[in-house]
Amino acid sequence: MAYEVEEIRASQEIFYYLLEHHELGEESQERLFRGYAENERIQNLVKSQGEAAQCDIERYGDVIYLIPWEDNTFLGFSKAQLKQLLSKSNGTDKDYYLSQFVILTLLVEFYDGQGATSKTRDYMRVGELQNCISARLREGAERAEEEGGERKSPGEEGLSREERQGIAFSNMMEAYEALRSDEKGSRAKTTKEGFLYNILNFLQKQGLIEYVEEDEMIKTTKKLDQFMDWNLLNQNHFQRVRRVLEENASEAVRAGAE
Repeated sequence: MAYEVEEIRASQEIFYYLLEHHELGEESQERLFRGYAENERIQNLVKSQGEAAQCDIERYGDVIYLIPWEDNTFLGFSKAQLKQLLSKSNGTDKDYYLSQFVILTLLVEFYDGQGATSKTRDYMRVGELQNCISARLREGAERAEEEGGERKSPGEEGLSREERQGIAFSNMMEAYEALRSDEKGSRAKTTKEGFLYNILNFLQKQGLIEYVEEDEMIKTTKKLDQFMDWNLLNQNHFQRVRRVLEENASEAVRAGAE
């Protein structure tokens, strides 16, 4: 298929904008958005450039997003980078997986619906999130301890049930309880409050949440709402998400055994 020079130039302009901003909205960039949405040939060129850069280019409603693949550490984040950003300076793998658990808990609290949209609430307080994290870690650790006496498969001797399943609740709870509490709202990553603050601040910088510090309130953005409804919770992507979670779970088991 031969492309016109104008189509190639238009696709390059769109892709460069996505590289710089990671999203392209109809309201802010109508010309570029319409060029992508109304011309399948330009759309195919942009998607092809995205594939070469290890990215998916997806349109959700009136916004086009650039979504790096899981192993794309150039446009995304590596595990080492996230550990440095989200955990304390001497953070271990347990601290890293705790930070991922915090993010998953936040998503579950906001997106648990079965209707036209999965979103079930408009906001939550930081204190409520902190209580949810403590409760879920405790429940998971207690449930794993109660079921720990079941027969193990060959090669699983010495591992708890939670480690065999890939969810090391007791390890994450240990990392969470090791963080100090500071009612003054410390920003240090060695405190529970500071640990959550840094995670929320990171998510806000990625355009996924709005964190109103003075009110200790968390709101999700249109970007996260669309990503959850159109991508992560879309059954077409279930196997892909499941594979990523299983890989992370396997690493969590190894980290817990160290």
